[in-house]
Amino acid sequence: MSCSKYMPAPVCLIENYENGKLHVKKEAKDILDAINEPVVVVSVVGLYRTGKSYLMNRLAGQQSGFALGSTIESKTKGIWMWCVPHPNKKGHTLVLLDTEGLGDVAKGDSKNDSWIFCLAVLLSSTLVYNSRGTIDNTAVEKLHYVAELAENIKIKSAEDEEEGEDSDFVMFFPSFTWVVRDFTLDLEIDGKKVTDDDYLEFALNLKKGLGRKINDYNLPRECIKRYFPSRKCFVFPFPVTSQEDMTRLEILQDQDLAQQFLEVTKHFCDHLFVNSAVKRLKGGHIVTGQLLGRLVEIYVDKINSGEVPCLDNAVVVLANQENQAAVQEALKVYQRGMEEVKNMLPISIEYLTCEHQKFSRLATSEFMKRSFKDEKTEYLKKLEETVSVCYTDLLGENQMASEKKCRDLLKNLFADMNKRLQDGEYSQAGGYELYKRDRDAIVEKYRREPNKGVRAEAVLEEFLKEREPEANSILCMDNKLTEKEKQIKKEKEKVALLEQKMKEEEEKHIENERMLKTEKVRHEDMVKQMQEKFNKELEQQQQERDRAIESKLKEREEMLKKGFKQKAENLEEEIKKLNNEKECSRGGGIFKDYVMPFLRPLVEMVPNLLMQRSMLKSLKKGLKL
Repeated sequence: MSCSKYMPAPVCLIENYENGKLHVKKEAKDILDAINEPVVVVSVVGLYRTGKSYLMNRLAGQQSGFALGSTIESKTKGIWMWCVPHPNKKGHTLVLLDTEGLGDVAKGDSKNDSWIFCLAVLLSSTLVYNSRGTIDNTAVEKLHYVAELAENIKIKSAEDEEEGEDSDFVMFFPSFTWVVRDFTLDLEIDGKKVTDDDYLEFALNLKKGLGRKINDYNLPRECIKRYFPSRKCFVFPFPVTSQEDMTRLEILQDQDLAQQFLEVTKHFCDHLFVNSAVKRLKGGHIVTGQLLGRLVEIYVDKINSGEVPCLDNAVVVLANQENQAAVQEALKVYQRGMEEVKNMLPISIEYLTCEHQKFSRLATSEFMKRSFKDEKTEYLKKLEETVSVCYTDLLGENQMASEKKCRDLLKNLFADMNKRLQDGEYSQAGGYELYKRDRDAIVEKYRREPNKGVRAEAVLEEFLKEREPEANSILCMDNKLTEKEKQIKKEKEKVALLEQKMKEEEEKHIENERMLKTEKVRHEDMVKQMQEKFNKELEQQQQERDRAIESKLKEREEMLKKGFKQKAENLEEEIKKLNNEKECSRGGGIFKDYVMPFLRPLVEMVPNLLMQRSMLKSLKKGLKL
């Protein structure tokens, strides 16, 4: 189902109550829950009445949708959402978040504005800041919310919190795009033409010196440089010439708008479609619509409880929820596959172990697709335990099905012989030889019968043992045989029973060997899949660090060029720390030393379960005797 089909217009995602509390709307959450594909999230923030919604409508490929405010009252309350198919990335959803205008005088609660800004940062892949006029000091000061992020967002939980952890924001924060609307100046610095990006970087230049005024001037600029991995700027001219038309943007056609405005709008949209990344959690796990919906709930609950949203805690909560779901999905894959096998019982141990290996591998693969941060293999163990129980249950059912089939077969085959026995045909002289000939012929016929299952020899051994007194009785009554001949025949009966017992033991041994071999292959495959998953997650974490290092290296170079030696040295320390973390996690021994000890016991799970069941069976048998 395409996104446009169920989202013809935006809906409210987070409602902002008058008492300052935030509320996640069920309708929006249900929409996100139905989106299983990766999402690219673009949030727009800015002062009220700066035309944020117009740009979001254009990103949605629509003329209207998000409400445009042409009066002093802010039109967007809380955060509104519009999910549309991504125009460039097939199989991805573009989630557009339009936030309540910051600085609305009617609201009077600046802390509420801070939380709206904070949520936009936490939820998005790209954060668009929309302002009007120019990027002067007043415009930067109005973006004071960015300087408050260090107080409003934590990376690690309270027990693991470190000093100055906001230096790591760049690893997890969205890219930053500043949109300047209604720009009327020439794009020149010191008489030279510059690009939109140059204009932004010039506006973010720091001032040298000490004192509170300098610090206040530099702080928001430093935060923008330090927190966001990439920065982009788009300067928009006036869209129309008359003030009256400015209030009717959503109903004006393209031919009514300035050509340059349309060109910048297209450039802006194309840039975001190409460069806005898929939303990822801390650690690099890709966010789907479902995960985004849960993330919204986690952050809003934290804010409403008076706590500060924490990236690590959110990931832990999401990982637990997602890993539980991954276990259930994987289990369905195994059970669906083995249900078909179950309908075919009894079957050979070769076929059963082969199918078990195939579907357990598919189940593990399904689990790996959805799970993340299962570092102690807690959820993989749950899956393996359940699969092992299902498998051992099926082994038991296969044995019972085989036993029933074999007993029914022997009963049918021996029906004529039982009638002769009742008629006394074997109670006369020479009866034993006749009895033995008929019995051996039936055993031969039984052995030729195909698809008897795993209990074929065991059932035959039990059946012959049950009829041993009958054979001995016929032997004793046979007057044709001397006592010596009877004794020889009796010994041969014992040898035959012993040989049959050995065949049963050999059958059991072959069965156990096959199962152990299957479990070994399964375990090796599980370890391989787990290692691939571990390496992928490690690579994603490395990419986060690389992105941060690249950003900090550029910033350090700029600080050195402009004479901020101390700031450059601070950045150098941060870069060293990130490089050290990279080296520590690069060692190949982490998986072997940390993850493998949790995986090793899993190879013994099925054999241990079988041993327990065998002991229980023997105990019950002993009690009956």
